[in-house]
Amino acid sequence: MSTERFKDRIAYITGAGSGIGQATAKQFAADGAKVFAVDVNGAGVSETISAIRAAGGVADGGVCDVTSIASVQASVAAAVGAFGGLNILVNAAGVGGFQRFEDLDAAQWHRVISVNLTGPFNTTKLALAHLLQRKGNNIVNVASTAGMRGQAYAAHYAASKAGLVNFTRSIALEFASRGLRANCVCPGGVMSPLLQHFVPREDFEPQLMAYCTPPVQHLMSQPEDVAREIAFLASDEAHMISGTALVADGGTLA
Repeated sequence: MSTERFKDRIAYITGAGSGIGQATAKQFAADGAKVFAVDVNGAGVSETISAIRAAGGVADGGVCDVTSIASVQASVAAAVGAFGGLNILVNAAGVGGFQRFEDLDAAQWHRVISVNLTGPFNTTKLALAHLLQRKGNNIVNVASTAGMRGQAYAAHYAASKAGLVNFTRSIALEFASRGLRANCVCPGGVMSPLLQHFVPREDFEPQLMAYCTPPVQHLMSQPEDVAREIAFLASDEAHMISGTALVADGGTLA
């Protein structure tokens, strides 16, 4: 493993079965953390755990549906039981996609809000008592540039990520005096499995799609890029950073 940045730290990471969550679990393990990886995708999270162990890291975890408070409660208890505590919570689980507002139905709206916003509420609620055991523990949420300004054809996704940004800020303020930090990273386009749900349709207005395009054409992040940004925010190097939405979008919002 590469460093000891997170030596003796225990990280609970959602969405760890693919994409940003999987890359983050591997990055944290490479940096010396004991990783508890969870995802609704059992095969994906098993693959992540196996890869970490094969590389010499420490990992455990399993299936967890972040939209279910009972599932999260059991999962957090399993993490604490496996490793004896909890120092870092990373909420990387997320869903979304493009949909014209006229075609967006209530089920799609509630699904995106449940995973992207209620999920971090559930994990934070259940992890909080453990995170407060030691000053310097922290939370990193994966938001999006869609949470920093409006995004056409993604009202449900943008609303969930905007809510997550201010949820993060609120937690950072409320628990600052107790030594808990909370931040979020806001990537632009990321070459992850989620991207397949953000394919523009022929009837989308091209100028609205260009509004969300990086200034350097086809400049897209890899999951590993975002994982490194998350690791920085979770590390002691960022001990003075809390309540921040770190934009990592290749200049899109500039």
